[in-house]
Amino acid sequence: MTYALGQGTGPLQGLKVVEIAGIGPSPHACMILADLGADVIRVERPGGQMLAGGSHDLLNRGRPSVALNLKDPEAVATVLELVADADVLVEGMRPGVAERLGFGPEVCHERNPRLVYGRMTGWGQDGPWSQAAGHDMNYIAITGTLHGLGQVKDKPQFPANLVGDFGGGSTYLVIGILAALLEAKVSGQGQVVDAAIVDGTANLNAMTAAFLAGGGFKEERAANLLDGGAPYYDIYETADGEHMSVGALEPQFYDLFVELLGIKDTAPDRWDLEKTGELRELIATTFLTKSRDEWCAIFDGTDACVAPILKMSEAAEHPHIKAREIFVDHEGVTQPQPAPRFSRTGATLSLPPAAGAGQHTREALAAWGIADVDGLVERGVAVQIDV
Repeated sequence: MTYALGQGTGPLQGLKVVEIAGIGPSPHACMILADLGADVIRVERPGGQMLAGGSHDLLNRGRPSVALNLKDPEAVATVLELVADADVLVEGMRPGVAERLGFGPEVCHERNPRLVYGRMTGWGQDGPWSQAAGHDMNYIAITGTLHGLGQVKDKPQFPANLVGDFGGGSTYLVIGILAALLEAKVSGQGQVVDAAIVDGTANLNAMTAAFLAGGGFKEERAANLLDGGAPYYDIYETADGEHMSVGALEPQFYDLFVELLGIKDTAPDRWDLEKTGELRELIATTFLTKSRDEWCAIFDGTDACVAPILKMSEAAEHPHIKAREIFVDHEGVTQPQPAPRFSRTGATLSLPPAAGAGQHTREALAAWGIADVDGLVERGVAVQIDV
């Protein structure tokens, strides 16, 4: 599949984004922008990024890969040419690195005053830890979020890198970019969006802050309503070693849950806290009497708020997921569709992830109006790979 400007569909069609390639949240943010129709050009270093997954790296889908040696002043000049005609630049480097390379916000805004300059970091652009290395687990740790995760009393459990990198990171970067673009339409001026995972994660966890402020919230795991402290909001093993999720919070949903589970007449009062352990044990032993699929047949489509816990490889075949086509096969890879959905300007998948850094260097730079692309390649400023 060859690259061309404007091949994406969605409400962001026509938006032009320069992505200085990074790892984790910044490519995920640019995937979202590309999914929604933006023309994103991904500028990578020759050889690509650590952890790059080639043609299966879905975080890099929807945009061409251009390899530039950013230590070469001519490559930096090329980036600034791209910036001059762009709406957004996204970078995920440590604070100050983009400035040292020559395409920091001040220089870019001299070229393009309306540019929205998106910066993605873990700790933020300032503060005593801003120059320190870190990863998702570290960022969510100091916000108070990691402490409450999991149902193991003596040790927090971290959900891979979903909460920090993508929940508090890329999602908030995209929100910030779209808000700044909306404001720029009024003012005619761009600005810098400082998206830090620590900021976004703290904001994401606002409900827990509210619970704590309201009193009665226990700062320990498996001790509150939504963390497994309540037996009707927890995970239970089935006879075949699989698991079911139970979220029967509201009275009417709980009543249906115990009826379908077959314990309506034997379950103790769920509001009797002295019998919480007894209720949990009854639910657990009952779930162990049938397989996951048998319980699915009983609870399917009801208001009992019970759903099977599926492996990623199983999810695409679930009837609801399948009916909504949440996962599709695109260019030979099963992957999630763009989200959210739009009634009039629907988004569709376009360019698959590049097989390697620089796969689209010539065609993408030419499409963006860069002159003498062949000369850039011949001089080693840019790299084109053949796949």
